[in-house]
Amino acid sequence: MAKTNAKVVARQKRIKRIRKTIVGTSERPRLRVFKSGKHIYAQIIDDSKGHTVAAASSMIKDVKDADLSGKTAKANKVGLVLAEIAKARGIKDVVFDRGGYLYHGRVKALSDGAREGGLVF
Repeated sequence: MAKTNAKVVARQKRIKRIRKTIVGTSERPRLRVFKSGKHIYAQIIDDSKGHTVAAASSMIKDVKDADLSGKTAKANKVGLVLAEIAKARGIKDVVFDRGGYLYHGRVKALSDGAREGGLVF
């Protein structure tokens, strides 16, 4: 089925517009965010190779086991966990790709958590 929902189409346009300027390299990969109704996902992607270097979501054990109330608190924890994984793999600088979402709420919480964890963007 084609995605003809107006919100989905508008977000796809925003994604294309953002990706014209944001590119992840080996030295500075791209931190990409996706959120669904229940969960939030984040990946660090090296676009030159087309590989995911690190990933975290609200469904991994570290986040599920933490006693957190609310999706925003879980998003912050996902950012912290992703930063730990990235630091272990030698990544410090990233380019933030908000995935067509407003930089607000869960997306902002995830980026704040990643910054607290030591990622620079």
